[in-house]
Amino acid sequence: MKSFLIRRLIFAIISVIASTMIVFMLSRVQGDPRYLFLSSGYTSQEQWDAWGEQMGLDKPLPLQYFVWLGKALKGDFGNSIKSGYTSREMIRLYAPASLQLGLAAFVFVILTGLPLGVLSAVKRGSVWDLIGRAFAVFGQALPPFWLGIMLILIFAVNLEWLPPGQRGGWSNYILPAITLGWLASAGMMRLVRSSMLEVLDSEYIKLARAKGVGTRAVIWKHALKNSLIPPLTFSALIMAGFIAGTVVTETVFAWPGLGFMTVAAINDNDFPVMTTAVMVFTIIYLMTVFIVDLLYGLIDPRIRYS
Repeated sequence: MKSFLIRRLIFAIISVIASTMIVFMLSRVQGDPRYLFLSSGYTSQEQWDAWGEQMGLDKPLPLQYFVWLGKALKGDFGNSIKSGYTSREMIRLYAPASLQLGLAAFVFVILTGLPLGVLSAVKRGSVWDLIGRAFAVFGQALPPFWLGIMLILIFAVNLEWLPPGQRGGWSNYILPAITLGWLASAGMMRLVRSSMLEVLDSEYIKLARAKGVGTRAVIWKHALKNSLIPPLTFSALIMAGFIAGTVVTETVFAWPGLGFMTVAAINDNDFPVMTTAVMVFTIIYLMTVFIVDLLYGLIDPRIRYS
């Protein structure tokens, strides 16, 4: 276990440095961030040079990154060029919206994809199986932006049952959560179904049934538990993606989350916010994968860490 943790820590450090370095370098491809200030009018050479010195643009590009990295290790991620807020304040401002929407979408995925996958596998070849597979096909075929627009048009504009988006009460989460979780729910259903079918055909399931174990216990205690590793991996990745923010859903529903913030930072070439956002996304994914690796050992005792 000790060597496993050390390897994971080294991999995490390399991943964070590599991802932030790539984004930091690519931000310069868009041009000098100081051009953002030119929209306010005439800029003298003295102002231009002062901005460059303030933002560290007067140094070589590799040195600029390591200066930023050194400050980041101390908790200073720089200030937003556009708003003037610190990058940490920007993350704190937009992260709650993404976290709340991500949790709502994840609940939708679990409540729809998991039961449908189990039902489709248990009732293989029946009408329920056909319905489940049709749901999977349509779920993965419908573009999220189109689905979101249609949900707004039907339930918010025509029927006026639900609000069209933006943060508010619990009803504001329904349409964005369905839009965000629809594709993942279809993928979860297909993954659970295929895993369950493989387990249900195994010898120990046949033995359990031959010993008179009830159908409910066979399905939920023995079959589902031993088919959870692929869905668990998928669940962790989609949850990390939901928390990190989904640009399409947040744009369609005007949801002020991390994805919305990151797109605005890219458009404005706001490199401190861009780099900080990528670092946060990378850490979220790394932590999620690490937790899932530990859960593997709890689900399947045959897995050993070395």
